[in-house]
Amino acid sequence: MPKKTAETTPTFPDEIGVPFEVGPDVYAMRGSRGANVGAVVTDEGIILIDTPLVPQQAWTWRDFLLEKSGGKPFLYIINTDHHRGHIVGNQWFNCTVIAHHVAWRYMRGYRDNFKHRVRQLFKRQPEIQAQLQDIRIILPEITFGDRFTVFKGGREVRVIHVGGHTPATSFVWVPDAKVVFTGDLVMLGEHPFMTQAKSKEWLDGLRLIRRLHPRVVVPGHGPVGGPEITEEVSEYLRYIRSRVRSHLRAGDSKVDTANAIAPELIDWFPIPKYRRPKITQQIKQGIGKVYVELQREMKKSGEQVPEVTDEEGDEED
Repeated sequence: MPKKTAETTPTFPDEIGVPFEVGPDVYAMRGSRGANVGAVVTDEGIILIDTPLVPQQAWTWRDFLLEKSGGKPFLYIINTDHHRGHIVGNQWFNCTVIAHHVAWRYMRGYRDNFKHRVRQLFKRQPEIQAQLQDIRIILPEITFGDRFTVFKGGREVRVIHVGGHTPATSFVWVPDAKVVFTGDLVMLGEHPFMTQAKSKEWLDGLRLIRRLHPRVVVPGHGPVGGPEITEEVSEYLRYIRSRVRSHLRAGDSKVDTANAIAPELIDWFPIPKYRRPKITQQIKQGIGKVYVELQREMKKSGEQVPEVTDEEGDEED
């Protein structure tokens, strides 16, 4: 009797801005300065998962999908959260946007200051800045709270809200292809952006993804892989929670806790020297969010912990 072999995860291209297939009529493309993006081609048209931040990449992605689909229309964009790396490219696809209702609340407030900050990302790349002179924010016309399913053209696409990374964060599950698009629940090779984070929700969301037993996992940032790639972020979050809990039990303040733990984390991922001050501050903000979160959890369970007030995190990554 032949031995039963485990299903292996296929290998995928690693180039930025080059589209490729991750399942039957399911495609992905790695983003530059923005999130990875995805698409599901149905008999009736194309469902997009997030959109490229860089216009030239959005145009490449659009042309690729039109060719692969035989010219089918774009039906929907699913934005996995409200951050600029996921939503600025919506303007290049003439279709309805779907997102969590919290994402809609943030996006409706994006004005000239937001657009200026997007353009400033590319101050050393004037050719991209020129492509971003006329940014139009395309708001969601369909919003949801917990889960949302699209049945279209013989296919099912599920959108599942989990929070964690932001209050709006959702992931997308394509069951017939066994492909998950995680949004920024999974960011590989870089420090997770945690200034709006709830670490327990984030860990729960990653566990839910693994319980689906996907064949392919497309992260928000980094190379495509299998379900094992979710563990990198889980390990990072568990480490922060463990260290923050120890500092809380020792009676340390939020500032002292962040100052103590940030140096332990900074070298988990390679960071260019010029970005270290900004990333260090970002890490400290994330530790502060976990401090407040764990303080509430521990007080609820009857432990004595220092008093601290919460702070709202930045709404953009």
